[in-house]
Amino acid sequence: MSKTSFHDQFAYRHIGPNQDDLNAMLQTIGVDSLDALIDQTIPPHIRLHNPLNLPPAQTEYEYLREIKEVASLNKVFKSYIGMGYYPTITPSVILRNIFQNPGWYTQYTPYQAEISQGRLEALLNFQTAVIDLTGLPIANASLLDEGTAAAEAMAMFYGIKNKRAKDNPARTFFVDNNVFDQTIEVLRSRAEPQQINIVVGDWKTYEFGDDTFGVLLQYPGKDGKVEDYRSFVEKAREHEVYVTVAADLLSLALLTPPGEWGADCVVGNTQRFGVPMGYGGPHAAYFATKEGFKRQMPGRIIGVSKDANGNPALRMALQTREQHIRREKATSNICTAQALLAIMAGMYAAWHGPTGLRRIAERIHAFAQILDANLQRLGFRQMNEHYFDTLSIEVSDEEKSRIKYLANANEVNFYYEGNRIGIALDETVCEEDIDLIFTIFNEVKNASESVDFTEKESPNLPTALIRTSAYLTHPVFNAYHTETKMMRYIKRLENRDLSLMHAMIPLGSCTMKLNAATELLPVSFPEFANIHPFVPAEQAAGYHEIFRELESYLCEITGFSACSLQPNSGAQGEFAGLSVIRAYHQARGEGHRNVALIPSSAHGTNPASAVMAGMKVVVVKCDDQGNIDVEDLRAKATQYSDTLAALMVTYPSTHGVFETKIQEICQIIHDHGGKVYMDGANMNAQVGLTNPATIGADVCHLNLHKTFAIP
Repeated sequence: MSKTSFHDQFAYRHIGPNQDDLNAMLQTIGVDSLDALIDQTIPPHIRLHNPLNLPPAQTEYEYLREIKEVASLNKVFKSYIGMGYYPTITPSVILRNIFQNPGWYTQYTPYQAEISQGRLEALLNFQTAVIDLTGLPIANASLLDEGTAAAEAMAMFYGIKNKRAKDNPARTFFVDNNVFDQTIEVLRSRAEPQQINIVVGDWKTYEFGDDTFGVLLQYPGKDGKVEDYRSFVEKAREHEVYVTVAADLLSLALLTPPGEWGADCVVGNTQRFGVPMGYGGPHAAYFATKEGFKRQMPGRIIGVSKDANGNPALRMALQTREQHIRREKATSNICTAQALLAIMAGMYAAWHGPTGLRRIAERIHAFAQILDANLQRLGFRQMNEHYFDTLSIEVSDEEKSRIKYLANANEVNFYYEGNRIGIALDETVCEEDIDLIFTIFNEVKNASESVDFTEKESPNLPTALIRTSAYLTHPVFNAYHTETKMMRYIKRLENRDLSLMHAMIPLGSCTMKLNAATELLPVSFPEFANIHPFVPAEQAAGYHEIFRELESYLCEITGFSACSLQPNSGAQGEFAGLSVIRAYHQARGEGHRNVALIPSSAHGTNPASAVMAGMKVVVVKCDDQGNIDVEDLRAKATQYSDTLAALMVTYPSTHGVFETKIQEICQIIHDHGGKVYMDGANMNAQVGLTNPATIGADVCHLNLHKTFAIP
């Protein structure tokens, strides 16, 4: 090493074994060198012959310096866009002691309850907060995002409604046109393979037919309107139609919860409970439903039990309904979820408690009322009779153009749609923010008014929908309202968990990962944390530079031609990959190809995802060592040759073995018109040594929380 080069190389600091450790391990297993071990492990015919064409490695100092420059390309405007994403205040005690604490972000899925009691309690807090606020008796420990949660509700009720009507199933799912656009798009993607018919329309005029099995409403609506759906829900009940409501969880501090007016399921996002927007995620979604649906609901559920000594203990409950046990018969392919962010949201509820949460909601609503009155005083028409935090301002084309120009000049983002402008307020808003918004509209009217900050005496909510029931009554939400108490509570829970702070976690590829502090620090940078996902692209130039670079790096690593960063979990990556294969066959006029061959050793998400993608699962035998039985594969590929869509294969296998016949396996599938989907859960064993394209795969997902360091 040159005297002028940095001593602190990333690999030296973060790859645990040093040369002495490596030599001892090699001696123990009887191999002369690491290269010799690799030669014995990975079949030579799939080895790469050239190094990856990637930029040279950086030191941590160089990386942080560069990422700060990239972050500066993002422009942090004040965003009032709403649509499910809002600026929020992350309490410093939570930011410091959870979000930036490796005792919380290096843990593994709590399969082993005895080393996960702290995290399980934190997730139970999350569930309890969701249960209280939604008015329903059971909730899971988070899902991936609001759109996915709505789609899971749709799938759950489709299965329940049609359990005994498989010959003539009800296929129509009605979605009100005031549901968030991004949610509707996710619903359509999930509905099409299941032949579910999505009907988008106005709830006030929708006529239930025998084919309708479920409906989805937004509360408040995407335009901010608060409507009384009770008569519609009663009508749905008369027709035995299930009702899902996508609700703003913070608004439920003031509004009557959907569970109290008949909803069967309530879903949504907990982002505004102290989790930064982060250009769209990740955030923890929530899913609450009735007791009778608990065995069909998706995701993890934390339950209270007793240990061998009769003491209270927590564990993951009702696991027999999950994909790792039910496989292709599972109700969902959801495996993990946004646990770290759910923990933050639950702690936000504990930090503020019922009084604090209500005060935050009341403050936001009060500012919305003040802004409403002042804009109407200028002559603008506010279109929402009732609202929580979002105003809908009617404007002419000329006014909209002028407002957009002035807002941009003042680094302010509104939501523009047709002849209206949406203004969604949040907990970060202060008087000077209201004053600036008013100034923009004031200038458009060529007026010289000033803001009247007189507060309204009563809320602008429907009288019948003003919440009267109590929430967050458990002691955990009423005991930790000083920093010292909250800090000690968080530390107490942290010490009841096993993380990389305590030891390595030898549970397979899922835990062979690195969460370097330097990699995670930029997530907290305001230039990344405070960007709304719907800002104009030029305000997120830094993000897009990262996207372009990461896509090119991942293409080089996998050997593929293109990469999507859209899926937000391994299970979603599976669904996305199989959807690509399905679309490929349809584009070639072979939409009848719907058989997925899956080895018996595969992870449970594989068959569950295949069913979600509209495929029929055929299991391929494995030998006693877990290797694919090639002759059984060949026989089944031949048997289903006319309808074969794909093989799902994990490489190295779930047993950690590089099967020597993998190229032959892929060729068998290709010879019968199918495509090979590779589960990239074990990609960390391939990087730089082989790749999916060389092996013969056509599509592959990568788990960023395994190979590429995210929590």
